[in-house]
Amino acid sequence: MMVQEVITTTTDDLRFSVPLYTVAEAARALGVPATTLSTWAFGHQRFGPDGRSHRSDPILTAMRGGRGPSVPFIGLAEGMVLAAIRREGVPLQRVRPALEVLKRDIGIEHALASKRLYTDGAEILFDHASELPADEAEAVRDLVVVRSGQRVFSEVIKEYLSRIEWGRDGYATVIKLPAYGQASVVADPTRAFGQPIFERGGVRVSDVLDRFWSGDDIRTLSLEFGVPEPEIEDVLRAASRRAS
Repeated sequence: MMVQEVITTTTDDLRFSVPLYTVAEAARALGVPATTLSTWAFGHQRFGPDGRSHRSDPILTAMRGGRGPSVPFIGLAEGMVLAAIRREGVPLQRVRPALEVLKRDIGIEHALASKRLYTDGAEILFDHASELPADEAEAVRDLVVVRSGQRVFSEVIKEYLSRIEWGRDGYATVIKLPAYGQASVVADPTRAFGQPIFERGGVRVSDVLDRFWSGDDIRTLSLEFGVPEPEIEDVLRAASRRAS
């Protein structure tokens, strides 16, 4: 029987209590559409064929209010997992019950941003798939594979989870962002207010992009900021794709 370690969070932990990203910024960092992330953060209302209103609840931590930042770092970490599920092609409405199972059985707040998801999540999901309706159970099993008798996450989910560094309290502390290919770009709430920075050089991605759009060439930026030229080229390609 699995013993649950109950972890509580405090309101003075900036990972949980301080909104650092707008929905658009968080979406760019995770490589998902802003409309998708907004639905994760604030829920979604739609009308069925019968004309009735159907409301989906938020599944990502966010704070409402104004046009400024609304997503804290822990919400960005939760979004990493949701982005991986989306990349697997599993509709989130089919795995919402599975997310509730994770929250219940892992026994802590913000289960999607917890190391317990990485170590125990695949086993929990596989074991509880039998409790779900057939289509939802199939969706859950799409996220989990059995290797050498062990239930583990699929390669996509596993790769995304491997991008997260965990703190001593079991929660995410640093994220290597998936929106880039060759460039190693991280989000760290203790550096640059959580904004994406190059792991090598420590400079904000936005600062390098601004300098490039202002006329500085890639070689100059590489020498000044200590960021390899191929990584600068990579973030420029990513920015150009988003702008087109």
